[in-house]
Amino acid sequence: MTMTSEFRHTSWGPEEPALSVRQVLTLERVLAGEPEVVAGADGLDRAVRWVHVAEAADVGVMLTGGEMVLTTGVLLAGDEAKQAAYIQSLHRAEAAAVVLGLGRAFPTPPEVMRRAAERCGLPLVVLHRPFPFAELTEEVQSRLVRAKFAAVSLSEAVRTSLTALITSGAPLQRLLDEVAQHSGCPVVLTNLAHRVLATAGERSAVDDVLRDWERIARQAGGSEGDGWVRAELGGRGERWGRLLLCGYRGDSATGRLLADRAAEALVLHRMLGGASGRTWEEQSAHGLLTDLASGTVPARHLLPRARAAGLPVNRRTFVPLVVPGAEPERLDRVLRTLGLTGLVAELADGATAVLLSLARDQDAEALTGRLAARLRTPELPDAVVAAADPRTCWDDVPAGLREARHVADAVAGAALDRPAVVRLRDVHLRGLIRLLRDDPQVQSFAERELDGLLCGGEGELLDVLRTYLATGRNKSRTAQLHHVSRPALYRRLEAIQARLGIDLDDFEQAASVHIALLAHDAQQG
Repeated sequence: MTMTSEFRHTSWGPEEPALSVRQVLTLERVLAGEPEVVAGADGLDRAVRWVHVAEAADVGVMLTGGEMVLTTGVLLAGDEAKQAAYIQSLHRAEAAAVVLGLGRAFPTPPEVMRRAAERCGLPLVVLHRPFPFAELTEEVQSRLVRAKFAAVSLSEAVRTSLTALITSGAPLQRLLDEVAQHSGCPVVLTNLAHRVLATAGERSAVDDVLRDWERIARQAGGSEGDGWVRAELGGRGERWGRLLLCGYRGDSATGRLLADRAAEALVLHRMLGGASGRTWEEQSAHGLLTDLASGTVPARHLLPRARAAGLPVNRRTFVPLVVPGAEPERLDRVLRTLGLTGLVAELADGATAVLLSLARDQDAEALTGRLAARLRTPELPDAVVAAADPRTCWDDVPAGLREARHVADAVAGAALDRPAVVRLRDVHLRGLIRLLRDDPQVQSFAERELDGLLCGGEGELLDVLRTYLATGRNKSRTAQLHHVSRPALYRRLEAIQARLGIDLDDFEQAASVHIALLAHDAQQG
C-alpha cells in the first residue's frame, strides 16, 4: 500500500468526477493524433473537468477552471504577443491543459507558447496528425458523464445501505464494515486528537495502516493524495471526529463522494446514540479489551491497534484490573485525577475492566492502591478492585485480564470487610470453586450437601449459614449482621444442622458444607 505524507480536507459537497490530462492523452482517439507534450509535463495529473474547443484569443474569460482547451491557433499565428497572452489567459483561468493541432497555422510547436506554458506550468500538447476535435470532445464528455453516473449510483447505494443499518439499530462497527466493503480499502475512524476509535477492512491492510499511524496522525492536516481521503465528522456547530479512506483505488472524486456519504451516516448514528448507548470512545476501548481478554486474536496482532488508540505500549508495565459495579465514566475521572493512562471498558456483567499502562519506574502496587482508595466513598464503602499481577510483556496482557476477571468473579458475594485491592492470592478456596463451578460433579455435590435447605426453600436459613461460615463460625458477628439476638441465632443454627444432618462444630463437616455453599453461590451467580 502506498502511503502519502499529506492529507487535504474534503469538502462536504460532492465534486464532479474527472479524468487527468495524462488519462485523456492515452485514449485511442487521441493517440491517433500522435500527441506530444512539449511543456508543463509536471502538470499531467491535473483533473480535466471538461473539454472546450475555442479559437478566440481571449478564451480564458469563458472558462471556470479544469478545462482542456483544443485549438488550431489560427488567430494566433504571426503574433507572438498574442501567443504569450493566450497562454497567460489560460493559466489565470486555471485551465487543465491546452492542445494545439499542428497544421497551416503552426506547422511546428510555437516556441513562444512553449516557453510561456513551461514558465506557468500549464501542460501544452501538440498533435502531429490532423485530428477532428469533435471526436475528442465526444469521447471525453461521454466518459465524464458515465463516471458521474457511476459515482452518483455508488453514492446512493452507500446511502441506502447505511440508512438501513442505522434504522435496524446496527452498531458502529457494522456501518464501518459496510463502508469498507464499498470502498475496497481500510477505513479508519478517529477523534480530533487522531486517536483511532474503530477500523474496518481487510485485517492485514488495516494493520499496515495502524503500524504507521503515529506518522500518519502527525501529518493529518495537509492535503490528500495517493487514494487517502478524509471527511470531517461533526454537527451542531462542532467537529468531533474524522473518517479516512486509506488507499482508495478509484478516482478521487468518487472517493470523496463515498467518504461524504459515510460521514453523513456516521454523524446520524452518533446523534441517535447508536445501538449500544456507548460513546465511540467507549466502544473502541470495549472492543480492544474484549479481544485481548478473549484470546481469539493474538495479542501481537492487537498491538498496532492499542498504539493507535493512544495507549503507550513501548517499555511499559501493564496492570489489568476489573472493578465490579463501577461506572466507566467514574473510573475515567479517577484515572485523569491520578494522572494515570489506561483503557476503560464496561463488561457484559456490569463490571468494568481497566488496563493501566505505567512507566517502568512507577510503583504498580501503590498506584493500584491509590486508585482503589479513590473509588471507596461513603456511597460505595465496599468498592473493590480485582487486580492481576503487573505484566511487562504485551503478550502476557490477555492472561492478566482473564486473571483479574477471575478474581472479580471469585470475590463476588464474599463477606464484608474485603480489602480495597484483591489479588489472586487473596481468593483462596473461593477462587478454585469459581473455576470448577460448571463441573457436573461439583454441581451434584453442592445439591447433595445443601439438599435439606434447597428443597425446602429455606432462603433465610441459607443466608444465616452463609454468613456464619464466611465469618469463620463467629456467632457474635453473625448475630450482629443479621440483627438478631444470640438465642435467636442459636435456634436458627440448630434448625440448619437438623435439616442438613450435620454438626457445624465438626470442622470437616462445616468445611464440606462451606465448599458446597460456595459452589452453589458460584453457580447461581
